[in-house]
Amino acid sequence: MIMTTMPLFKKPLIAGALGCAITGSLVLATLATSEPAQAIIVFDPSNYSQNILTAARTLEQINNQIRMLQNQAQSLINQAKNLTTISFPELQALKQTMQQIDQLMGQAQGIQFKVASLDQQFRSLYPDSFAQSLTTSQQMQSARARMDTARGAFEQTMTVQAQVVENIAADQAALTGIIARSQSAEGALQASQATNQLLALVAKQQFQIQTLMAAQYRAEAIERANQAQSRTDAQSASAKFLGSGSAYTPQ
Repeated sequence: MIMTTMPLFKKPLIAGALGCAITGSLVLATLATSEPAQAIIVFDPSNYSQNILTAARTLEQINNQIRMLQNQAQSLINQAKNLTTISFPELQALKQTMQQIDQLMGQAQGIQFKVASLDQQFRSLYPDSFAQSLTTSQQMQSARARMDTARGAFEQTMTVQAQVVENIAADQAALTGIIARSQSAEGALQASQATNQLLALVAKQQFQIQTLMAAQYRAEAIERANQAQSRTDAQSASAKFLGSGSAYTPQ
């Protein structure tokens, strides 16, 4: 009895176990197919370093472009400074002082600073007493004119000297202003203009000196001409007084 019932009892157990295993496999397969698949993240050090290097090079190029633009902007600023001009307010004052001196030189009497009329004026003041027969009245008038001319020449020289001395104070103020602008010059053009302004002031002072020398030499020349004319008149008067040199013969 026992031997005959054992096989009958094992078959149903084996069949049930197989059925459970198949069912479990199907359930696991169903669950596996129903869950979403997840991506696997993989880190590549070589690719990461290459990307970092590329970004660094790109940033360096951008910095170079920025520096280049900054240099170009600075260059344009420097060019603008080089083209900036400075004013010269002292120029009008220099012109006025030179005009004042010219007016003083134009007030010369007797013998003026004009080449065209110089010879005629000189012969009128200093006639040749040996070649012309002048009366005593004419000689006195001529001597008086020469004395007035010499006096006027020295007076004019002193006037020009006074004007030049007065201009020195104005020149000092002009020099101070020009030096200040020269020191604060921002570009090449301003520096060049400041230099030209200094040269203009020096030229103006040279013109003043030349004008003063001309007035001084004129006065001295007139004085020497008067002395020479006085000697000539004295010789002419002596010749007239002595006559021909023949003794008087009574009739």
